[in-house]
Amino acid sequence: MQRIANLLLIKNNKVLLMKKPRRDWYVAPGGKMESGESIYEAAIREFKEETGTEPFGVHLKGVYTMMIQEGGKTVDEWMLFTFRATELHGTPYEETREGVLEWHPVESLRTLPMAEGDRTNLLFAACQEGVQYGTFYYTPEFELLEENIQTSTEEENRQHG
Repeated sequence: MQRIANLLLIKNNKVLLMKKPRRDWYVAPGGKMESGESIYEAAIREFKEETGTEPFGVHLKGVYTMMIQEGGKTVDEWMLFTFRATELHGTPYEETREGVLEWHPVESLRTLPMAEGDRTNLLFAACQEGVQYGTFYYTPEFELLEENIQTSTEEENRQHG
């Protein structure tokens, strides 16, 4: 199963997003984990490679299973680990072979073109406390069929522990 790590940087109430050329959809910088790499290491490495900057204040915000379904059958499946950071050192690239980097107000996560599962997890990463878990079911064209979401916070864990 493929594992992907991405990282949403939030600074001055803006998020750094990459506009991918294939669909003109926005994503948080990230990519495939390498063998033996932790999800944390992968998120930071991919962010550095795609932005030319180093993130700080990095922490995990979401763990997701992505399911691609066609004709009632699963045709692909991968895990996505979403991180949030609040500081960076350096000036981000304007464009790379992966896409164009742009700063957007946090609120624009509600309206920018992107996969609907990404909208759910990036809005959570930007605006909510705790960690989100979930499964997203898509068609091969990335039309969202269903999402199943859970969240936890340290406060909830203390109350129920």
